[in-house]
Amino acid sequence: MLSPRRPPGQDQTFEKKILIDVIGILLIALVVVVGYKLSPLLLPRADVVIQPDPACNLQRQTCAVTLPSGGRVELSMAPRPIPMVRPFEVQVTTSGFAPGRVEVDFAGIDMNMGLNRPGLAARGDGRFSGLVTLPVCITGAMEWQATVLIETGGERIAIPYRFSSGSHE
Repeated sequence: MLSPRRPPGQDQTFEKKILIDVIGILLIALVVVVGYKLSPLLLPRADVVIQPDPACNLQRQTCAVTLPSGGRVELSMAPRPIPMVRPFEVQVTTSGFAPGRVEVDFAGIDMNMGLNRPGLAARGDGRFSGLVTLPVCITGAMEWQATVLIETGGERIAIPYRFSSGSHE
């Protein structure tokens, strides 16, 4: 039995449609794989989350937490009050353990201010520091969360601190 013959040119159009569909499916798969691989950068995983004392005010003092393993982590920012759109120093001091890497992720509480996660440079004796610049908020006031992310040999520790900047400091 013979199959019906398509008019000339219709076979090429049909093949182009299939090719475009296959390319589209491959691009979607690529986006999914890339998103999966990059997700730890945007949404960092943490094996241990330590809640700091909510009464500690980074605008006025250094804040510290004691880890369940017995180590200690201190976060300080200077100058105070923490400036907007001007560089300021962030320092994390650790004792009782040796971190492999330390970052601080700054995120707006009520407004997405983009990715702002500087890695801090090791300065010796458990001190890590770096310069950070927070973007300005159009309202002039902003609630922030500064999450200290510490990688040790086998786990990632997250310590989320909250602070205000702008007119309601």
